[in-house]
Amino acid sequence: MYRSQVLICGGTGCTSSQSLKIIEAMEQEIKAVGLENDVNVVKTGCFGLCALGPIMIVYPEGCFYSRVTVDDVKEIVDEHLLKGRIVKRLLYDETVTDTNDVKSLNETAFYRKQKRVALRNCGVINPEIIDEYIAMDGYQALGKVLTEMQPADVIQIIKDSGLRGRGGGGFPTGVKWMLAAGNQADQKYVCCNADEGDPGAFMDRSILEGDPHVVLEAMAIAGYAIGASQGYIYVRAEYPIAVQRLKIAIDQAHEYGLLGNDIFGTGFHFDIELRLGAGAFVCGEETALMTSIEGHRGEPRPRPPYPAVKGLFGKPTILNNVETYANIPQIILKGADWFASMGTEKSKGTKVFALGGKIKHTGLVEIPMGTTLREVIEEIGGGIPNGKKFKAAQTGGPSGGCIPAEHFDIPIDYDNLISIGSMMGSGGLIVMDEDTCMVDIAKFFLEFTVDESCGKCTPCRVGTKRLLEMLDKITQGKGTMADLDKMEQLCYYIKDNALCGLGQTAPNPVLSTLRYFRHEYEAHVKDKTCPAGVCKKLTKYFIDPDTCKGCTLCARQCPVGAIEGSVKQPHVINQDKCIKCGACATACKFQAISKR
Repeated sequence: MYRSQVLICGGTGCTSSQSLKIIEAMEQEIKAVGLENDVNVVKTGCFGLCALGPIMIVYPEGCFYSRVTVDDVKEIVDEHLLKGRIVKRLLYDETVTDTNDVKSLNETAFYRKQKRVALRNCGVINPEIIDEYIAMDGYQALGKVLTEMQPADVIQIIKDSGLRGRGGGGFPTGVKWMLAAGNQADQKYVCCNADEGDPGAFMDRSILEGDPHVVLEAMAIAGYAIGASQGYIYVRAEYPIAVQRLKIAIDQAHEYGLLGNDIFGTGFHFDIELRLGAGAFVCGEETALMTSIEGHRGEPRPRPPYPAVKGLFGKPTILNNVETYANIPQIILKGADWFASMGTEKSKGTKVFALGGKIKHTGLVEIPMGTTLREVIEEIGGGIPNGKKFKAAQTGGPSGGCIPAEHFDIPIDYDNLISIGSMMGSGGLIVMDEDTCMVDIAKFFLEFTVDESCGKCTPCRVGTKRLLEMLDKITQGKGTMADLDKMEQLCYYIKDNALCGLGQTAPNPVLSTLRYFRHEYEAHVKDKTCPAGVCKKLTKYFIDPDTCKGCTLCARQCPVGAIEGSVKQPHVINQDKCIKCGACATACKFQAISKR
């Protein structure tokens, strides 16, 4: 029995900041002072507060050490673990009270309003040790299903829970399972979509890295419910840690008899294989994903027939994403009413979001549906840094839309987001401040979509390209008011005629920015200016003659000699020569240079 548990994040974010070396150094230091029988070092998944990584939590005190380095390890061991003195300089500041005591993480703004269901084991257990998952009620739901419930009972509890797909579409999970169960076939399949391609999204990756067994257990439950014996996890090859931990988990589950033949002695057979995606965004679409698993080029298929009727290898198939599966075992163990008690009337449970962009606390959060955008950004996320104002939030990635400040208090759920021109998506949430150009944001997402289009259908292949050309024209100051009308018409044409969901939602960033920030488009077109000062072709740098000291530093930094003036005299920027690189403004020590 260990007296202290040292939990260190082993997720991708902290690993990139040398957390594995911190773990190694911690184990060496503990052994050097003779505490190896008293202190246990646990490599966990993501704690969520990625902005402060690498993270270390020491129990039973619950001390949350942030931005830990290898050089800090010896001090933590000598002071905290050996002498019992907390190293306060490394504590996450919100865990320290006015009296200098250490308070619980659940008392901090970041964690206080969260409710962890899908993430409940992330940052708690070692994902590479199956016994730790079992100690947290792991595989009990599978045992209950196989020994106490009929397949129809399993489907009914998932339907009653109100769980909807967390991959973007929001289709009721229980209904999907019911449709597949109702189609007879000699073989059926259960697929997991772990091909997380949205810019700024890392929810599924973090679950796979921190709690891979929950996905295996849920897929086995799904297999029993619909009558399938084979599962496939389609995961991005760019997620090496997630892939490695999935392989370890599958091997361990086989060793314990939790995958394979005759699970729990019930005669139920179910196995899981991994398939690595090569990074094609379109393979996040269900039919393209299945086509890729089959060994073909990842392109979507016309629907109907839907996968529940004719999916992988032409057989009835269900496909859910990682986060959806992560909810299943807890629903089975705690009941449909427990899950349905969280969230809103039509959007039950919780949702995981990856917070990114102009926000203090970037990271991973799980909140009950119905939590407002303001609560997520200001309370959980810590607000906009540097005193800037909130301008918009992008949800749903390239398929989503921008939520303006006027909807800052909107409760987040599927229907509310759709009503204002956005969507839930898989859970990426990118925050933008007043320095963001919304035309440039629309252009960024269109560039991504154009690059990732599979090219199978003309509306997506050609239509998005034409949209991007018009956006590029506008950001260069060459657009016309007629272009705005043409863009809108083209957006609706693409939505109505593209083959798959990705093509149909590709115009959303353009439509939402046109809807809420049309004045910015008009400024680009009519005034030939970028109000945010982002679009280089429409931006000019000016030197304030009253502030300029004539130090010549800006002139010396200018790569094209565009700054003219004598020493100790106000300087001037030659606009014909200026390339808008911003080197002068960065160099100026007197804030005499502005852009507009």
